[in-house]
Amino acid sequence: MQQVISALVSAEWLRDNLNIPNLKMIDASWFMPGSERNAKSEWMSQRIPGAVYFDFDAEIVDKSSPLPHMLPSPEQFEQAVSALGISNEDTVVVYDSAGIFSAPRVWWMFKAMGHKSAAVLDGGFPAWISAGGEIDTETPRIPVATQYVAELDAERVIDRDTLLAGISAVSLNVIDVRPVDRFSGSVKEPRPGVRSGHMPNAKNLPFGKLILNGKFKDKSALEQLIAPVVSEDLLNVSSCGSGVTACILSLASEITLGKPITVYDGSWSEWGSDPSLPIVSE
Repeated sequence: MQQVISALVSAEWLRDNLNIPNLKMIDASWFMPGSERNAKSEWMSQRIPGAVYFDFDAEIVDKSSPLPHMLPSPEQFEQAVSALGISNEDTVVVYDSAGIFSAPRVWWMFKAMGHKSAAVLDGGFPAWISAGGEIDTETPRIPVATQYVAELDAERVIDRDTLLAGISAVSLNVIDVRPVDRFSGSVKEPRPGVRSGHMPNAKNLPFGKLILNGKFKDKSALEQLIAPVVSEDLLNVSSCGSGVTACILSLASEITLGKPITVYDGSWSEWGSDPSLPIVSE
């Protein structure tokens, strides 16, 4: 029996409910290119009991795309998630080692593939440690495979061509969560060959403003930040550098306003590298 829970859970709740039926833990830690840390190695050395590692950067990804960590096909997702021992009836709780950073990406991937019950651990692994949660340092066990079935939820994701058409028709509202200086185009993009600036008519809400000490700010503070930039009438689209932190806004909107925000998977890695697409710099 699937447990339907809030999209955000506390470390204290998880500590007290870790053994409820059909609850599966996922470590979605990821570090920016150039980091000396290895997320999978860290998971192998210590993790929340039962957690499997979800590699959305190199393994559970559209390997045919030149863009970083693009959403895989439903068939690829099914195969990978089945191998992780996760079923459609499971409630998944995703965490990362930063607090709130890469876990929302994997939460969004599950929601985009039609999973009913998925949540992010607020504060991630640091919050778990602070709450006195048990830490597993044994060699990870190989999961018992399942037969997961994925069904793409087209409202969760948008591609470049659809986004371009929406911008041209003024039928959608883009919210860019990159830092202010990258949004304005006053600094160079970190990826080679990617132009600086933002999409026409896009709004800026840096994802860091939604987080305090590795956790989401309280609901009232989040609402004050998010409500002014979302549209009541147009399709809301979240974009970032490469599709990871855009999911932070999507999750924040869902837990605060009850309004999912569509994610532009290619984000600025795709848009900024295509000279045929319009950009604005300030």
